[in-house]
Amino acid sequence: MPGDITTAQLSNGLKIRLKEIHTAPIISSWMWYGVGSRNELPGKTGLSHWVEHMQFKGTPTYPGGKLDKLISREGGSWNAFTFLDWTTYFETLPKNKITLAFKLEADRMVNSRYELCEVESERTVIISEREGSENEPLFKLGETVQKAAYKTHPYRNEVIGEKSDLTTIQRDDLYNHYFSYYTPANALLAVAGDFNSTELLEVIREQFDKLLSHQTPASPVKKEALPEHETRLSISGPGETTYIQIAYRAPSGNDKDFMPFTVIDSLMTGPTGLNMFGGGSISNKSSRLYRALVDKELAIGVGGGIQATIDPFLYVITITVNPRHKAETVLAALDNEVHDLLEQPVSQKEVERAIKQARALFAYGSESITNQAFWLGYSEMFADYNWFTTYLDRLSTMTPKDSLAVCQKYLVDSARVVGFYIPAIAGGGAE
Repeated sequence: MPGDITTAQLSNGLKIRLKEIHTAPIISSWMWYGVGSRNELPGKTGLSHWVEHMQFKGTPTYPGGKLDKLISREGGSWNAFTFLDWTTYFETLPKNKITLAFKLEADRMVNSRYELCEVESERTVIISEREGSENEPLFKLGETVQKAAYKTHPYRNEVIGEKSDLTTIQRDDLYNHYFSYYTPANALLAVAGDFNSTELLEVIREQFDKLLSHQTPASPVKKEALPEHETRLSISGPGETTYIQIAYRAPSGNDKDFMPFTVIDSLMTGPTGLNMFGGGSISNKSSRLYRALVDKELAIGVGGGIQATIDPFLYVITITVNPRHKAETVLAALDNEVHDLLEQPVSQKEVERAIKQARALFAYGSESITNQAFWLGYSEMFADYNWFTTYLDRLSTMTPKDSLAVCQKYLVDSARVVGFYIPAIAGGGAE
């Protein structure tokens, strides 16, 4: 991952990160805002995701219908994502067209219109998106488990928001959320590609330096204690498949425990791709839970995942139960594997294999110019860019002792949520 970065901060607080990569005549620009579902209050969940949608509705200078055509005509691509801790917008364009991205982002940082007709149109779209997800067993189960894992922390809410909130949120709620958080002092512009940093920085200054900034609202987050006992829940719905989801509390992205937990993730269910934008996949057939559950025909599939977040989030394991077995039998088999990890260190060979897989997946998610620009900004949403550049070196130092300590700290029954999805028309498994 060659290339030094240029860091700067404008007088209005906008942070800038530039990385020259001269392998292709393209540039990828990502505008990151420190706002996500973590910044939402009860009764107003889903604001950040809805605001992301509204940011594509246009400004007086760039009407909504014009934006797609402008980017496409110049041979570019663009998109946006909302997560727990952040919202980001990106454009990847030919190098001589990147000024368009800066003009667009500077304009919609302060001039988005939020017309009432567009708000109501998007309400229909988002509620439809929400209702479509509600038909998916794993969404229903995941939302129930996530809500049970936290009592007050905003991480308890799905990014899309509660349906009851989506029906009552008004235009002014959205605009106020946009105005409060979409300000240069709460933003970071990360750019990677074929450019000269000194020259590009002047282009960026020309577009953004004139924008005024203001303070963002105080964070609504209050530290939440670990659960004192295991929570079990069961929901039912359409379908023919039984699922189990187990959620353990996990360390935050910048916690010293995150790296050894990455190794545990790779050992248990196969490595997680931390790059949400994309970047390959690796088979999890050598993972402990695949061998213990799928190879032994207790389950049809198993997967897991950990995300890098500002506050401690969740390590979630999802199992698709073989219909010939009962869910409790499958859960008992999983518990046997977890308890083995708690009682004795894994072998050095197994740790080395897990590290190798995690390294490979990390490399896949860092290959393209667009992915490099992603990491340039994403790593600063919960840590700093040094977290990214030292990731592989830190990963290579992990030992069986490190893994054992993290397992004993986090993979404990008293701090987990176990959720079962039981299909309403299922006939039940046999032993």
